[in-house]
Amino acid sequence: MRADERRRLGDRGPEVTRVGIGCAPFGNLYTAVADAAADAAIDAAWAAGVRFFDTAPLYGHGLSEERVGRALARRPRDEVVLSTKVGRLLRPADRAVETIFVGAEAVEPVFDFSRDGVLRSIDESLDRLGFDRIDVVLVHDPDDHEDDALRGAFPALVSLRDQGVIGAVGAGMNQWEMLDRFVQRVDLDVVLLAGRYTLLDRSGGDTLLPRCAERGIGVVLGGVFNSGVLADPGGAATFDYGAVPAAVAAEVGRLQRVCTEFDVSLASAALQFGLRHEAVTSVVAGVRSAAEVTADIAGVQDPIPEAFWAEI
Repeated sequence: MRADERRRLGDRGPEVTRVGIGCAPFGNLYTAVADAAADAAIDAAWAAGVRFFDTAPLYGHGLSEERVGRALARRPRDEVVLSTKVGRLLRPADRAVETIFVGAEAVEPVFDFSRDGVLRSIDESLDRLGFDRIDVVLVHDPDDHEDDALRGAFPALVSLRDQGVIGAVGAGMNQWEMLDRFVQRVDLDVVLLAGRYTLLDRSGGDTLLPRCAERGIGVVLGGVFNSGVLADPGGAATFDYGAVPAAVAAEVGRLQRVCTEFDVSLASAALQFGLRHEAVTSVVAGVRSAAEVTADIAGVQDPIPEAFWAEI
């Protein structure tokens, strides 16, 4: 399996590489990342043939978009597939804002899934990115705003796509159930499913992924390490950004034993698992350094025998 192999994102979307870069860490997610490290990570990804980059206004309260835009500005625009999101507007805060992004700008991400909010969000993202167009626009985590997204955000994005203003329309979430409802009710091109089709949590594979394959909707997977436990199962490991439950730890132990039996890296298996599904177009891996990019590229391309997959 090659990380730089390209596949079309659904029936109508752009061609994307099988591996994309998830750019939340460039917004200082939990840990600060220097500008030079972010640049080096994007340089390493580009050198490896990766051309798909996913960011959002939320990530670092605009910092990720700014860094991604600067780093990609010197690349041929037609080779880049850039994805960002709508649903949160960054607005001046009159109070301290709790955030998981270290040193984030003193602005408050405000939920807004209205048509006007979507239009403002896209304009503001274009300014931060320094680009004149966005290839993929995703409605971002509308968990508590399903009706607003259906009434406002999705019709606005579909209209922009049909006018040729944006490339592809989708939704990105950490749950599969609402994504499945969107797939049935909205003329989508892509879904980004985070953490729900992995070695540890395969819940998105029973209904959502087959429906996407049937309807020609591309699937991008995020969170394939379930926030870290499948990349580094040691003492500081986390599962879905929290402590690792005992049942999950036991399953990780079983997976490690199978990996040892077949001389397979657990991280490589986690990266490749989703890409084996017919509905999955690409995996976006969150990285914060060139070394992590190199490791993820190697993990995707690491040969894994079929007998291993049968065993797990």
